[in-house]
Amino acid sequence: MQILKRTVSKPSAFFSLNLIKVSLTNLLIPLYRHHHCYYHHQHNIKSFSRTMSVSAISDELKKLGLSQPDPVKESLPEYNIVDVFKNYITDELHRITEADKSIIFDALDTPKVLDQGDIIVALPRLRIKGIKPNEKSQEWAEQFNKGKFISEARPQGVFIQFFFNRSLVYDLVIKDVLKRKTEYGYLPLGVGKKAIVEFSSPNIAKPFHAGHLRSTIIGGFISNLYEKLGWEVVRINYLGDWGKQFGLLAVGFEKYGSEEQLAKDPINHLFEVYVKVNNDVREEASEATGEPAVADAADADEKKVQASSTNEKARQFFRRMEDGDESALKIWRRFRDLSIDKYIDTYARLNIKYDYYSGESQVPQEKMKEATKLFEDKGLVHVDRGAKLIDLTKFNKKLGKALVEKSDGTSLYLTRDVGEAIKRYETYKFDKMIYVIASQQDLHCQQFFEILKQMGFEWAKNLEHINFGMVQGMSTRKGNVVFLDNILQETKEKMHDVMKKNADKYAQIEEPDKIAELVGISAVMIQDFQSKRILNYEFKWDRMTSFEGDTGPYLQYAHSRLSSMQRKSDISEEELENANFDLLTEPCAANLVRTLLQYPDIIRRASHNNEPSTIVTYLFTLCHIVSQCYDILWVAGQEREVATARLALYAATKQVIYNGMTLLGLTPVERM
Repeated sequence: MQILKRTVSKPSAFFSLNLIKVSLTNLLIPLYRHHHCYYHHQHNIKSFSRTMSVSAISDELKKLGLSQPDPVKESLPEYNIVDVFKNYITDELHRITEADKSIIFDALDTPKVLDQGDIIVALPRLRIKGIKPNEKSQEWAEQFNKGKFISEARPQGVFIQFFFNRSLVYDLVIKDVLKRKTEYGYLPLGVGKKAIVEFSSPNIAKPFHAGHLRSTIIGGFISNLYEKLGWEVVRINYLGDWGKQFGLLAVGFEKYGSEEQLAKDPINHLFEVYVKVNNDVREEASEATGEPAVADAADADEKKVQASSTNEKARQFFRRMEDGDESALKIWRRFRDLSIDKYIDTYARLNIKYDYYSGESQVPQEKMKEATKLFEDKGLVHVDRGAKLIDLTKFNKKLGKALVEKSDGTSLYLTRDVGEAIKRYETYKFDKMIYVIASQQDLHCQQFFEILKQMGFEWAKNLEHINFGMVQGMSTRKGNVVFLDNILQETKEKMHDVMKKNADKYAQIEEPDKIAELVGISAVMIQDFQSKRILNYEFKWDRMTSFEGDTGPYLQYAHSRLSSMQRKSDISEEELENANFDLLTEPCAANLVRTLLQYPDIIRRASHNNEPSTIVTYLFTLCHIVSQCYDILWVAGQEREVATARLALYAATKQVIYNGMTLLGLTPVERM
């Protein structure tokens, strides 16, 4: 992370921040208000939908002459059909074993493969002493009253495998999906709680490069996931919008800038200027000192570039910014506003929305002073050669010493983060704040969280760092510059070429260019999401753009094929909801509905590990199963009753694929 050269002791710096804050607020309030109204409109619609459907499962059970089993406290049987069955199994196992119900419920797992049942329990997890699990599994399976909920309780070593009543599963699952639609999978685990999610956070005045992709789409997924769990989510983009790089950019633009190019392509032109002025600083420093050139003049050690006259001009310009010089701030605001406008377009392409664009420039001066004073009041600070440090080894040996103020009195990123966190808690009173930041910043986040804890903030325990590995091999085919726009454009072109190969289908697509882009974005995002987020992964063009195998285009194709099937039928939604599911007798149909049943539990699992890959793996499994059904479960040419039952199953499958894709931040297409 960049070290910020900002003097905290100057009163004029606070004046400049007020100017900055007014400017940024004026720019963003219209955007925020538009989104804020839209958000509450959508929130009200969702709340109404959830209220209307909250008893749908119980109502369906009553129609079948059944009632909800006694619910365990941790269960959500009105939102998750699996919990209906788990509550029944818990009741029966409690009757047989007298084990604690909460222990039984927690021990009930979903098997890795369908052949092992719908729910499996390892008897040692029931914590009953003095039994031989191998023997008891046989005995208890025989004693188990299956009723109308369970078709089989099968002993298998120390396990008992439970298979749900198929007829009941069909009636409950298909109808629940078709009634709840996009709300299928919602679980009210976080109702009444607020989560802040900070993600993306690029340095402005530079193009959005591929390295920002992971934070952006993982952060988007985490935000969507928390909303699906009932939390109120505030999305924040904490921009790198302050620092000496703006001095470099201003000096560079005076030397290399073109108003014509700035009007035509502002963000890329600013980047070209930035590259050129950095090169000037490197060459000047190398000539003057004889030392190797530094990689980036804005982030380099001052001593290595002080001989550069360009660097000195940049330093002076940034000092003017900090001192509130309006002419300098006017240039800075122009570059910043152009950058934000471009970012908003890029985020829209990725289905990313923000409630608030914050930034380093907006950390209030009083919060910086408050943080520094609290460091000292808590006895955390010691001075070493004029610099202020916090020795964190006394709390955790791995955390080392953290520099919080340089010897010249300028603040650092760590102090700024502390001030920003304090401001956010006072503003939002959050229940959790999540930082989606690369794993290279693990130590920084650990230090930052520990400092807030030692400052006495109770809410510090509610801070979470969701990290991720790096993308390797992500370069464009047309050059070495790795800008996200280049990647999305190349992917879009590739998708367009593939789509054109089927002339008949291509002719039916109303907006082929838009569809090619959506499929291309899916390709990029799914390749990223397939790996565990903490792992580095290699970006492969050929695998990403394939319509075969587990890729984004494959998911889009599965959704569009199911959409086509529904579009071509003359069967109404009401007929689908009231279909005779007893006509679904094929094993592949049973596998498909059993997999649809798992979706709410998959969301709950993803909430435990914050893994997009959990959703991606599930979606591919679902798509593989539905693909196996096509040759067996024909809709066209069948008797209407059979066709209706099968199409209802396919419609429910399409809905769940849609729900999973939108949770990941993708836009499912109807034709391709």
